[in-house]
Amino acid sequence: MDSQPTLDLQSPEDDGALTLADYAQTAYLEYALSVVKGRALPDVSDGQKPVQRRILYSMSRMGLGFGGANGTVGAKPVKSARVVGDVLGRFHPHSDQAAYDALVRMAQDFSQRYPLVDGQGNFGSRDGDGAAAMRYTEARLARITSLLLDEIDEGTVDFIPNYDGSTEEPRLLPARLPFTLLNGASGIAVGLATEIPSHNLREVADACVALIKANGKLTDEELFTLVPGPDYPGGAQIISSAADIADAYRTGRGSLKVRARWKIEELARGQWQLVVNELPPGVSSQKVLEEIEELTNPKIRAGKKALSAEQTQLKAAVLSLLDVVRDESSKDAPVRLVFEPKTSRISQEEFTTMLLSQTSLESSSSINLTMVGIDGKPTQKSLRQILNEWIAFREITVEKRSRHRLGKVQDRIHILEGRQLVLLNIDEVIAIIRAAEDPKAALIARFNLSDRQAEDILEIRLRQLARLEAIKIEQELKGLREEQKKLEDILGSPAALRRLLVKEIEADAKSFEDARRTLIQAEKRAVAEVRVVDEPVTVIVSQKGWVRTQKGWASERAAGAAAPEYSFKSGDALYGAFECRSVDTLLVFGTAKDKGVRVYSVPVASLPGGRGDGQPVTTLIDLDSGTHVAHYFAGPLTASLLLANTGGYGFIAAVENMISRQRGGKAFIDVGEGEQLCRPSLVGGAGGAEPLPAATHVACASTGGRILTFDIGELKALPKGGRGLTLIDLEAKDTLAGAAAYTRSVKIEGIGRGGKEREETLEIRTLNNARGSRARKGKAADLGFKPTGIVRVL
Repeated sequence: MDSQPTLDLQSPEDDGALTLADYAQTAYLEYALSVVKGRALPDVSDGQKPVQRRILYSMSRMGLGFGGANGTVGAKPVKSARVVGDVLGRFHPHSDQAAYDALVRMAQDFSQRYPLVDGQGNFGSRDGDGAAAMRYTEARLARITSLLLDEIDEGTVDFIPNYDGSTEEPRLLPARLPFTLLNGASGIAVGLATEIPSHNLREVADACVALIKANGKLTDEELFTLVPGPDYPGGAQIISSAADIADAYRTGRGSLKVRARWKIEELARGQWQLVVNELPPGVSSQKVLEEIEELTNPKIRAGKKALSAEQTQLKAAVLSLLDVVRDESSKDAPVRLVFEPKTSRISQEEFTTMLLSQTSLESSSSINLTMVGIDGKPTQKSLRQILNEWIAFREITVEKRSRHRLGKVQDRIHILEGRQLVLLNIDEVIAIIRAAEDPKAALIARFNLSDRQAEDILEIRLRQLARLEAIKIEQELKGLREEQKKLEDILGSPAALRRLLVKEIEADAKSFEDARRTLIQAEKRAVAEVRVVDEPVTVIVSQKGWVRTQKGWASERAAGAAAPEYSFKSGDALYGAFECRSVDTLLVFGTAKDKGVRVYSVPVASLPGGRGDGQPVTTLIDLDSGTHVAHYFAGPLTASLLLANTGGYGFIAAVENMISRQRGGKAFIDVGEGEQLCRPSLVGGAGGAEPLPAATHVACASTGGRILTFDIGELKALPKGGRGLTLIDLEAKDTLAGAAAYTRSVKIEGIGRGGKEREETLEIRTLNNARGSRARKGKAADLGFKPTGIVRVL
């Protein structure tokens, strides 16, 4: 290895040259920005990604929008392949399938709250079925796209050259409502991702109006009252609290709990069935059916020889309640999942809870409001920021539109004033045109006309010189001058501009509003409760991690009976026997080098029983790579433990604080470099035939032979975990062998001469001699051996 040549990356002598590192950094940054702004993230102004914007603009130029007096006459649809070809050829030189997929998504009413494309043919289903090929389907713009495209030729947005400079495309669309929130978006970029849920048009419009009227001084409570939460295309019910939704809107990131909606249908002879007709976002009928199949007919997991106890128990629980499930979805009922119970005597609440807790009928929907802002920077925004930035964009758009219209009006007035002057002197004008060699110059000189007016007069038709035309000109001039005054008021008064914004938003909302689909009603998450017989058991754990249970408690044996002896595999021995109940929990503490300690929880009821060796605890939890099991404890949720590490730090925590529903456990105890978790010590709250009283003191023993005891009140309880407080002040090379909570006595374990295991019980009188305050050095103890651990006796 030492003989390998090294790569010399010295700076180049030429100042104008780039190093490989600088070039790679620049190239990757350009690529990242291209993906972020050019593909994955929507713009706060119009809510569209570039490919969506190009599709809409191309279809508009192809005449596929709505027209007529009221914009209600739709164009004839054309083949989707024609639309994709035009988009690729003129604006978007990428994959045809990518462009078609974007077109399909804009046409799916289960993907977008307000579809922008009116598709005819097979555009896929919510069960994951793909759309038909683009040569079969047809498409045109939906009527609501008028809110995005109607003002595009009125000077509202800037145009930029397309990819080859042959034509131009709009940088943004002049959105009349914040489509970023109406339809939402989902995308993954380089280092950024977005997940914006859809919202109700009327609610978003009301929020915009309220913000404009309040000049941005609307309180969060008032804003969240107007926009209470997302409104998903498929309906469903948001069961998260209003505070959780408000936090997500306030920070721009969060997760909402969404539940399917159902009804109970009464059948003949007292029978009933549960019918699901609305599903959470991202959940399909097919997915729910697959989950039911997995529950009722589980597969043996990779690397295992048989079904786990959890799989078997879950299968039995589901089959005891569920008889039949079928999908009756159709064109008339997009979602109709029917669940029939085993018997009509089953509790409807229990039946529903089982389905919600074990399937995607209740799931989480993330919120990540990341988008390209009005300043062109991709950032995560709050709901207030999104609305304020869109309002600012809309103000600029209306101002540009008004200025563009004012220029048109002033030009028309200028032309009509020239015509009016000609009509008053029609005979003289005709004579000048007939006699002059340069009629244009003669007219300008005689009537003081502009070049534009003179040119218009020379091109005027004879029929427009009639007396009736003069009356029309006068009427048109009157109307144009009134419009000019209004436009000048709008451009000269911010208040007038805001009034116009409010008026237009309310008119658009009235035209396109619809009822909310998603119910917002806080509920508790469904948790399936497996019925377990509450009985005394002893959890037996070996040093190599084999675990099993035995019914009853060893200490309940008749007086004078011998202590129980447990058999293990060769080379294995007892770690601990915990007297508890079948409804309690086994905690498994996993450690890894230079990482925090993770705590895994396993219900005692799921542990194997019988006389065998039991089951490796690693099959009941999901250990991270490099993590090994260090310690165990079994007891009720109310029990509290003293958790210490070899660095001399520790704290108290209840079992209920360490419970995790995930097989992967939860990070709970922080340790420093090179430190390890000591054996947990019971403080109080455990069961058993003779439960220990609540501890009053703490005893610490170092590997250097120092002992310190102090009042347990000097320690803190940390419900969320951490590193804790200093228990004992250790010397430079000394470590903590262990810490035990106690009332009267503890047992110190260690290794004596010749590697022989030693132990010594210290009673309260001896422990009182080492009494001090927390974080002191303690006193040297003449034990005759090196301590390796300390265990509570009483």
